[in-house]
Amino acid sequence: MSLPTANAAFLIDETGIIMTWNDSCERLLGFTSSDAIGQPVGALLVGVSVEDKAERWRGMVADHGRTNKVVLRHSGGSHVYAQLALSPQAGADGAIHYWVAAIDNVHDDSTPESVRVGRVPLAAVVDTLPGTFYALTREGRYVLWNRNHERITEMMPDELAATNAVELFDLQTRPLIAESIRRVFEDNEEVEIEADFTSRSGRVTPVLLCGSRVTCNGGEYLFGMGLDLTRRRAQEQQLRLRERALHAASNGIVITRIDGNDCPIEYVNPAFERISGYPAAEVIGRDSRFMAAPGMDGNERARIRAAVAARQPVNVVFRNMRKNGELFWNDLSITPVLDEHGKASHFIGVILDVTATKQRTAHLEHEVNHDALTGLANRNLLWDRLEQALHLAQRQKSLVATVLIDLNNFKTINDTNGHEAGDVVLKVVAKRLLASVRDSDTVARLSGDEFVLVLVNQPSLRFTLRMIERLRQGLTQPVSFMHKEIAVGASLGVSVYPHDGHTAAELVRSADVAMYHAKATGRNEIHFFSSDMKSTTDARQQLDAGMAQAIERNELFMLYQPCVDARTGTVKSFEALLRWRHPERGVLLPSAFLLEAEESGRIVQFGAWVLDQACAFLRELKALGVSGVPVSVNVSAREYVQQDFVANIAKCLAQYGLAPDSLQIELREEALIRNPGQVRDLACQLRKLGLTLSVDEFGHGMSDLGFLRELSVGQLKLSKQAVHAIAENEDAREGNMMARTLIDIGHNLKMPVIGEAVETRSQMEFLKTHGCEGLQGTWLGEPMEAEAARELVRDRMPA
Repeated sequence: MSLPTANAAFLIDETGIIMTWNDSCERLLGFTSSDAIGQPVGALLVGVSVEDKAERWRGMVADHGRTNKVVLRHSGGSHVYAQLALSPQAGADGAIHYWVAAIDNVHDDSTPESVRVGRVPLAAVVDTLPGTFYALTREGRYVLWNRNHERITEMMPDELAATNAVELFDLQTRPLIAESIRRVFEDNEEVEIEADFTSRSGRVTPVLLCGSRVTCNGGEYLFGMGLDLTRRRAQEQQLRLRERALHAASNGIVITRIDGNDCPIEYVNPAFERISGYPAAEVIGRDSRFMAAPGMDGNERARIRAAVAARQPVNVVFRNMRKNGELFWNDLSITPVLDEHGKASHFIGVILDVTATKQRTAHLEHEVNHDALTGLANRNLLWDRLEQALHLAQRQKSLVATVLIDLNNFKTINDTNGHEAGDVVLKVVAKRLLASVRDSDTVARLSGDEFVLVLVNQPSLRFTLRMIERLRQGLTQPVSFMHKEIAVGASLGVSVYPHDGHTAAELVRSADVAMYHAKATGRNEIHFFSSDMKSTTDARQQLDAGMAQAIERNELFMLYQPCVDARTGTVKSFEALLRWRHPERGVLLPSAFLLEAEESGRIVQFGAWVLDQACAFLRELKALGVSGVPVSVNVSAREYVQQDFVANIAKCLAQYGLAPDSLQIELREEALIRNPGQVRDLACQLRKLGLTLSVDEFGHGMSDLGFLRELSVGQLKLSKQAVHAIAENEDAREGNMMARTLIDIGHNLKMPVIGEAVETRSQMEFLKTHGCEGLQGTWLGEPMEAEAARELVRDRMPA
């Protein structure tokens, strides 16, 4: 249906009342002039209530100059869809008294959709566009624009009408804009450029401008649009920043694409090139596995393959090969990257060359677990190797021989030829022992002139005897020193698993008993442990019986050894030391009975007694007004595995009215290694209670430094071996270096370090010079009874 729209217009006064009504309006809407004149213009609008008609008129007037989309009423009851444009008419006084309302783009419900859309005026469309729209003359003058263009330029319509488009850009960009306008009009090109709009307030907006020539009513114009690039520019800046960060990263970074089972490389940063030796051009497109070291670290590579297949992150440390063929240790972290659909499309790998760290760690582990003089396994590594051998023998139903070797007359060698000769003898003996056993066996130096062999997978006792006999004969050969021959011999004691013991401690103890029998019966003898050596067992039983009554008979007593502040010399803390006044053997040190007590379980009863005594001592200090001087109590594995261990500590503290930080729980370093899970639980419970965990004999064993940090250890006590190795002479260089290394490790872990067992001035000065926070030992103060300790702490506390 075609609706008559030519010259459909009417006049409205300033209050919105219709003043005139022409024939075109009557034909369009069916209302006669008598029907329309005098009515408010809102009466013609569909969907406007009576009370809203005046408000709608004010809104239309305020928006004059724009086309209003309206739905008009027809006298027949139908609806007419149109656009209503209002034009103000000024009177002689210059004021606006009337408005001309022109009706255009008319259609009704029967008009086809394509026709209705085609009739929409350009001016009605441009304001709906997401970006800016503009029409320019050849000279660059604006003839049409939308509201977005006003917003981005911050100009009013009359300002834009008087502005040349070129003037909206800075001086450097204006020639480019002028040239683009020329190309549109003269060459009929479609242009597209990026430029920065400068608004009236000086705000700069990056935009993507495009335009082409359009002929309109006989004239040629540039119709164009602009899209705000502010968000895209920010994203690009972020991407450039991230790319620079990737390039500047000190770790190697690799980005690979997931292509089936392969992961071809798409990007590597300069750090990767430096670490691997491969330039980027040689690796882009290659599968990331090309640097794998053949035959090495199969388990780690299997973990990577499984994680890649499952599209999961993974971290491994394994060996790769540089371009020059050199192996390096690679700490590799791989993380999947998800696309916009949440599907893994790439992997990013971060490579850290930890070769130097691995080498330093291996060197430190070797020093910590091996004897400095002979290079043999030390006590800590011996226990570990022996326990491993026993586990293997238990599965394979095989024999394990433990041989304890004690050199004959070694003290005489030292006294006669000097300690240098003694060191040479020990080194030669160590080499001979190593040469006499298989690679699977272990040779360890237990103490000064005592060695221990762990001979695994022994097929029979006869085989073991032949092997040990060859070893003994080799030891009888003299050692050359300074053109002299030094006679060497040894007594050997042998125990065999499972006949002579089922644990490492039992086997070493049995071999020790057999060795002493060998010494007693003659020189250079070999003795296997047997039931004839019951006297040792009887002595142990007597010791156990005595321990059972030690507390009841008040035979146990406590000593307290002070730990002083290395800087001020004031008492920093005390260590509680247990002693046993044996009715027959005199005062016994813990080393004489605690091993047996731990094996029998009596250590739990002893530990509870020590805790009670330490808390009573702390209460006495508190009564004297002394605070901030905690007491450390040594705890064994048999004690802390008790379910109520921490609960009993809390109960004892409460009973004596003590703060948790007045007590320190001290574990030997070897206790951390033997059962990390239980130690982790213990540390967590102690932290909750507010107690400090102290590690004794640090450096004597092999600790996981990350594990120490996880436990939040309160302080580290250097091992006696490390402190006693400190000296001023040239031969002590290695010992000094080891002590300094252990102190540095403690400080790197942000843990205070205590030097204990200090027996000489040189040891004290060395430890102070290298930053030990506390010092403990006979040089600074012997273990003392509670009364003397109370007097000492009062005397040394600052006034």
